Amino acid sequence: MSPIRTTLRRAGLVAGLAAAGVLAAAGAAFAHVTVHPESYAKGATDGVLTFRVPNEEDTASTTKVQVFLPTDHPVLGVLVTPEEGWTPEVTTTKLKTPVKTDDGTITDAVSEITWTGGRIRHGEYQDFNVAFGQLPDDVDQLTFKTLQTYSDGSVVRWIEEAEQGGDEPENPAPVLTLTAKTAADSEEAASSSSDSGSAPAAESSAASSDSTARGLGIAGLVVGVLGLAAAGFALARARSARS
Repeated sequence: MSPIRTTLRRAGLVAGLAAAGVLAAAGAAFAHVTVHPESYAKGATDGVLTFRVPNEEDTASTTKVQVFLPTDHPVLGVLVTPEEGWTPEVTTTKLKTPVKTDDGTITDAVSEITWTGGRIRHGEYQDFNVAFGQLPDDVDQLTFKTLQTYSDGSVVRWIEEAEQGGDEPENPAPVLTLTAKTAADSEEAASSSSDSGSAPAAESSAASSDSTARGLGIAGLVVGVLGLAAAGFALARARSARS
């Protein structure tokens, strides 16, 4: 075999192994339970978290999913979206440190959500949507430890947390990164407040402008009528003088 063909074969073999490694890594990552989006701004309100649960077993189906929400930095106002075929069960707990909000002091928060009754088969995944009223603003990330139970009785515990600068653990827990509020977020909030406060003033200004325009219109009409009357009077006098 010529040196050129040997080199090409080796290059093809290396490329094939590299591609297989990438696919294997992608498959391993896909098999993890994850939360989407991956990040939210600190203190974000009225959003949705989606927990994506793939089935990584060839001979068993996922029949139960348990997601544990942190209570040291609680997620407030949790609501569960109904998923076809699945029955959710929400567990609340008393907070060690109540959270003060604009609507009052919160003493209880959701600590666990369990979905049962459905099936996630091999090669499939299921999205579980959870709405929230407000995220905490005093922490950089939230960890949602998750248990995935299969029809054969086995349980995969997605509870491991990655160390700073370390490799990803074998069974990582879903993690939501909380980012600092941007200037755009602050401007949007200020704009909403400003708009709500200035709306009556704007309406009053518009009404005033409309009244002024109507007044000017009526005045112009009166002047026009008087002008016609004066012209008619002058014409009558001219005819009388000719007679």
